[in-house]
Amino acid sequence: MKSLGLVLLCYIIGSIPFSYLFPRIFARVDVRSRGSGNVGATNVFRTTGPLVAGLALGGDLFKGIIAAWIGNITGTNIMIIMCPAAAAIGHCYPVFLKFRGGKAVATSGGIVLFFMPKVGFILLALFGGITLITRYVSLASITVALFLPLLAMFMYQPAPYVVLCWILAVLVIYRHRENIIRLRAGTESKINDRA
Repeated sequence: MKSLGLVLLCYIIGSIPFSYLFPRIFARVDVRSRGSGNVGATNVFRTTGPLVAGLALGGDLFKGIIAAWIGNITGTNIMIIMCPAAAAIGHCYPVFLKFRGGKAVATSGGIVLFFMPKVGFILLALFGGITLITRYVSLASITVALFLPLLAMFMYQPAPYVVLCWILAVLVIYRHRENIIRLRAGTESKINDRA
């Protein structure tokens, strides 16, 4: 019962919509009705600018770190998987926004940085490079998600981490399914396109 409560707590933590709250508080903007409509740091950047986007990004990273820490202190492999996964799912399907959330990239990033900092920094560099060259945050996110479990296996990370990486990768790619369609059609927005 305690384990179930911790998983639920991590889902609630993941559901805290920083990418909705900070634009609402500091810029009086509802990101759900602006830009792509996505409750994520990229849309916050396009609709309110870098300062508020930085706050949103930090909040979403922090959710992943906290959930990973909660899972880690339990000392059990299943909770190391379930607690962070619950936070990522909470970010995508937040109870506070009628289950319409973001795409779990930043929250997953916080999880990876907590458990596997070397993997996290390599993927962060890859993300930055792809974004810088192509200006497509979605392409960078999808690519990093694809490489996440492969890199975790290549760098001989513990089995629970690898399983968690596969879950996060599938979730992030699934949440980007519409972006994939737009990328193939050449209609995807670039990071410097203003809402």
